[in-house]
Amino acid sequence: MIKITFPDGSVREYEAGVTGLQIAESISQRLAQDVIACSVNGEITELNRPINEDSAVVLHKFDDDQGKHAFWHTSAHLLAEALQELYPGIQFGFGPAIENGFFYDVLLPNGEMIKEGDFKQIEDKMLELARKNEAVVRKEVSKADCLAQFQAAGQTYKCEHIEQDLEDGSITTYTQGAFTDLCKGPHIMNTGIIKAVKLMSVAGAFWRGDATKDQMQRLYGISYPKKKMLDEYLVMMEEAKKRDHRKIGKEMELFMFSERVGKGLPIWLPKGTDLRLRLQDMLRKIQKKYGYQEVITPNIGGKNLYQTSGHWDHYGKDSFQPIQTPEEGEEYLLKPMNCPHHCEVFANKPRSYKELPFRCAEFGTVYRYEQSGELHGLTRVRCFTQDDAHIFCRPDQVKDEFIKVMEIIQRVFKTFNFSDENVEVQISLRDPKNTEKYIGSDEDWATAEQAIIDACAEKGMKAKCELGEAAFYGPKLDFMVKDAIGRRWQLGTIQVDYQLPQRFLLEYIGEDNAKHRPVMIHRAPFGSMERFCAVLIEHTAGHFPLWLTPDQVAILPISEKFVDYANKVAEYLGQNDVRSIIDDRNEKIGRKIRDNEMKHIPYMLIVGEKEAEEGLVSVRKQGGEALGSMKFEDFAKKINEEVRQMTENC
Repeated sequence: MIKITFPDGSVREYEAGVTGLQIAESISQRLAQDVIACSVNGEITELNRPINEDSAVVLHKFDDDQGKHAFWHTSAHLLAEALQELYPGIQFGFGPAIENGFFYDVLLPNGEMIKEGDFKQIEDKMLELARKNEAVVRKEVSKADCLAQFQAAGQTYKCEHIEQDLEDGSITTYTQGAFTDLCKGPHIMNTGIIKAVKLMSVAGAFWRGDATKDQMQRLYGISYPKKKMLDEYLVMMEEAKKRDHRKIGKEMELFMFSERVGKGLPIWLPKGTDLRLRLQDMLRKIQKKYGYQEVITPNIGGKNLYQTSGHWDHYGKDSFQPIQTPEEGEEYLLKPMNCPHHCEVFANKPRSYKELPFRCAEFGTVYRYEQSGELHGLTRVRCFTQDDAHIFCRPDQVKDEFIKVMEIIQRVFKTFNFSDENVEVQISLRDPKNTEKYIGSDEDWATAEQAIIDACAEKGMKAKCELGEAAFYGPKLDFMVKDAIGRRWQLGTIQVDYQLPQRFLLEYIGEDNAKHRPVMIHRAPFGSMERFCAVLIEHTAGHFPLWLTPDQVAILPISEKFVDYANKVAEYLGQNDVRSIIDDRNEKIGRKIRDNEMKHIPYMLIVGEKEAEEGLVSVRKQGGEALGSMKFEDFAKKINEEVRQMTENC
């Protein structure tokens, strides 16, 4: 008999070899119908895999992220199976599950291309195959047999993957119907529970993400166990299109991209710059209360700086390549991270324990080389600014400082109405089975991870632990925010780091007059200004809080005769810290109202003969609500009071 421990701490005994499905059946038949995968000691696996030793088991439904992952992984294989039938001779690359659905990289023979017009035929074939309720069968194979199998199938890319990446004794395949794929899993047990599929898009993708290799086609799709769930998702996607930050950003003249400047390099226009600076000012105000000191560091650094930090070894291939000076032969990198620069700030002079914690903040611009196909508006760029800070503290100060950073992030989220129920917190830990990709001792890692766990417990913050998601130098606490239509974004992060202080030989003189090594805490409440602004645009659909929006008021004169009065109103508003624009176009007032509604300006002031004679403005709120007439002096007071109430807790 073996002991199975459940998430609530309860323990049951089963015969060795019991499966996740049998465990679910022993609890209830309804659970057995709903469960689609399980985790055994933290590893997601199929429901029909035998469990032969005492284990912690979690049963996953489709509602769980782990359940979705297994469901969408199998759906990717189902897509490939359908393509194999429809396009004989097709070549397959990689086909994983992703956050929302799945994709598969493929190359059709003879230069053929899959187009959106082909999606319906492919979807129908997927559902036809799913209705066969094909079992998904896992098999462990030798490297030689695996290579022979895929050579016989003519799968060039799969053979390259086997030869270059896989080792004997670690290879598994999964088969459903006539389709077999290389795969580690996990999968659902059969295709029958896939009831609704939708192909979302097709894009170009280089094999292995390498621009020097063959260009394939990447088909993106989504699937669900119920058609109603797919319908709801498609409605949400239509709403997402309306909220797309690229569309709204263009309408509101916030930012732009230029092919001549370069892909993935955003240019902030005056209104967007105004919005971004207000965000920075808000955080500066909060940081000041917590004792942060701001610095400015260069946008480049010597290659040896990033070799010392370890970033070159771990991220060098994802960075812009070194710049060589023509005379000295020195090598520089566009700054990929701010933290090595801040280590140098700390090392600039001798430090005493009395100076700690030393909190060093910077709105620092960094550069990462992202593949062209991965670039997306402001959410995936090659140049972005982090609201970065690094806290250098004594080991006994780590937990308190960590908690203070958590408080800052919570204040930021509260300001933008990201309520607690919309914020998921994840403790990202080292993968104990793959420690070679991390630096530092097991003891330091255990101490750092425990500090984060203890801080969350003290704040009463429920956090899930994810193995393998830590940074290479330390564990972290990541904040995932759900926006107004239910999408999840990673924004704020806090990281505990014992490694960079060692690599940079940082030290302070302790109370015992001996030298000690500080601990470093990395933190970024927004994450990056670009990504946060993109999320905020889509969360609010461009209807920013009144204190933040670039233009608070649009003044609409009914005709040219009242432009002078509009200018008088605008001048007074400006003198009283209310931001306004005048729409003095020779257009009908209805057209002006419609156009300024599109710009998401919170208030419109309509001025005509009566208003000019009596010193009034006719107030209309975004969305069409008429607030009547009032003195423009009273309107200015109203706006300032609204802003004061919104920002008094910042």
